[in-house]
Amino acid sequence: MAFRTEHDLIGEFQIPEEALYGVHTARSVENFTLTGRHVHPAWIHAMGEVKLACAKTSRHLGAWADDPAKADAIEMASLELAEGKLDEWMVVDPLQGGAGTSLNMNANEVIANRALEMVDCKHGDYSRISPLDDVNYQQSTNDVCPTALKIALIREIDNFMPALKTLEFSLRQQSEKLADVVKVGRTQYQDAVLTTLGFEFKAYAEALNRDFERLVRMRKMLGHVNLGGTAIGTCVSASHAYVEQVVPMLARVTGLELVQNDDLIDGTQNLDVFAMLSGEIKTLSVTLLKMSTDLRFMSSGPQTGISEIHLPPRQAGSSIMPGKVNPVIPEAMTQVNFRVIGHDTAVTFATSQGNLELNPFLPLIADCLLNDFDLLGNACMMMSKYCIQGIEADTDKCRQGVASSTALITAMVARIGYDRACQIGIDAVNEGKPIKQKLLELNLLTEEECEALTSASAVRSTMADRARHG
Repeated sequence: MAFRTEHDLIGEFQIPEEALYGVHTARSVENFTLTGRHVHPAWIHAMGEVKLACAKTSRHLGAWADDPAKADAIEMASLELAEGKLDEWMVVDPLQGGAGTSLNMNANEVIANRALEMVDCKHGDYSRISPLDDVNYQQSTNDVCPTALKIALIREIDNFMPALKTLEFSLRQQSEKLADVVKVGRTQYQDAVLTTLGFEFKAYAEALNRDFERLVRMRKMLGHVNLGGTAIGTCVSASHAYVEQVVPMLARVTGLELVQNDDLIDGTQNLDVFAMLSGEIKTLSVTLLKMSTDLRFMSSGPQTGISEIHLPPRQAGSSIMPGKVNPVIPEAMTQVNFRVIGHDTAVTFATSQGNLELNPFLPLIADCLLNDFDLLGNACMMMSKYCIQGIEADTDKCRQGVASSTALITAMVARIGYDRACQIGIDAVNEGKPIKQKLLELNLLTEEECEALTSASAVRSTMADRARHG
């Protein structure tokens, strides 16, 4: 393999001749072999968009006026990075010291060396096109990396939303399908009052809709970027005209609604918007975790448990117990939620420890948030397709539960009074009789009245009355 020699302030480094990266990237790869992964593609591609907007703005203001071929090459190489055509050369680890300097220099070097190819020069001929003096012109890691991360997160939210809505729609379909299945509602795992499976599934859908709306609001907040602030938001090494024009140019390049932070120093040193986004993602995970736990509980057994619903059988559940089928889809979703909640803890610490003028832990924040959306998007589609859409009610088990539970006697309180209802419930338990049978024996209601009292229409009517009366 042929090599070229590059140098930085540390010294010389041998770089494979074919490589589009350079010495700064090679140092990072040598230093940070932590995860075995590369930076998330969404952040890489957003870096290309940022570099393209910066180059266009500088060119518009007169940079490289005497060398239009250089300007063209930098712009075209930046566009290729944005389009994912140079991903193989973006080789730094997602966890890295330096607040993203490794990522920024990896992008600068790849763009520079790809641009050198376009002007028929050798890799590493930085006197012709420099990663620092040209590609990084009027920029800093301090403003480029967080701006690119916000763009990446906006796009990840956009990619994730359809999966979230698919799951919500599946839940709403089930709420309609199961609208007439009356069951015992529970509080503290104990029988409470009558409800329907339809109400339960509709409630899950409503919670996901609130999560969706919160993410919409977060998406808008991410549109405030600190590009142009350069080092710690002081705008050092950037012209006044560039600072004013670079974000509008970025908005045109990306097609997104982006505005510059009113206070660029604040926008550089404080990453609270990422903590807020992480909190919203965690809240979504809490919603999904609660739903997954409920589904496992309601499908438990099936012969000796609650078994009010049957989840679609997806795979054999044991290597030794014949016929056992586990709720593997909710279990997998639960593990995804655990990881996301753990990531929120990491993001909380990372955003809180950005001491003084810059947060050095942006790479960890990015890795957590970007991978959260990938995980949750896959998990929502899995949950919708392989679990929610195929759920069936065990109507017999639900009916038996209604007849046996103290929830039925609760429905009689208005007619016979609380104290007598309590005594009837106690007597039925002591005698080992279903509540329904005890009420029939006492002639407190007929079979027809019992059916009417426990019908889906009666439960819905109760809910409607409550809604009308606030």
